[in-house]
Amino acid sequence: MRLTLTTWNINSVRLRIDLVAKFIKAVRPDVLCLQETKCVDDAFPLKRFKRLGYEHVALNGQKGYHGVAIVSKLPFESSDVRTFCGKVDSRHISVAFGQRAEMAEPLTVHNFYVPAGGDIPDPTLNPKFEHKLSFLDEMRNCAPLHPKANDRHILVGDLNVAPHEHDVWSHKQLLKIVSHTPIECEKLLGVQAQGEWIDVARQRIPEPEKIYTWWSYRAADWAAANKGRRLDHIWVSKALSNRVSDFRITRDARGWERPSDHVPVTAVLDL
Repeated sequence: MRLTLTTWNINSVRLRIDLVAKFIKAVRPDVLCLQETKCVDDAFPLKRFKRLGYEHVALNGQKGYHGVAIVSKLPFESSDVRTFCGKVDSRHISVAFGQRAEMAEPLTVHNFYVPAGGDIPDPTLNPKFEHKLSFLDEMRNCAPLHPKANDRHILVGDLNVAPHEHDVWSHKQLLKIVSHTPIECEKLLGVQAQGEWIDVARQRIPEPEKIYTWWSYRAADWAAANKGRRLDHIWVSKALSNRVSDFRITRDARGWERPSDHVPVTAVLDL
């Protein structure tokens, strides 16, 4: 079967539900993973998603901040929420697909929203940055994120780190900017290495080609400046490394009316 999966930091799902609908009608992913939903579970626009064809929803939300969700056309067997750094701050949710989705072998999808880390890249001066580094350390040591040889796992989300030189508009100018500091890049790449994850974007689009998924609201003309960063990721386990048939970034979404500063990132897998 063919599975189309999208990850998108939507920056308030209720505020931008019309943009979500626009994207869904154009791309029709089987599974949509959202971050920064910014609403409690009871306020999530379930009815709108069901009208769009997404009957199966797993939520981990909170009022005003953070929040992650997985909406799916396919039924899942179970869902799970993990906490990191001793904080109940709605930054992870996973679902497992199996027989109900007519999959011969199980598939697990993890959806993450890694802490942004504030503005000062010093953990002694900035508790938010210290939290981010600790979160990445816990991800590296988290056993469910270490797929075994035959495990079919996908890890997606706003990981809030652009780990490679060409994942940012200027490597030299951003070395001291949170999201591209050497310590953050080292820790995120450590998470990837520990789980032997394949970074789909860089598998499909090798360096030195630039890849961006985020453009700041601060730019007067984001498209002309094009000072982007690749903060949104899709990783697959080794068992799925040769199953990715397509990968795309919907850059145009950054120019939609009242957009998120992130854009949808989509992978197609032949399972």
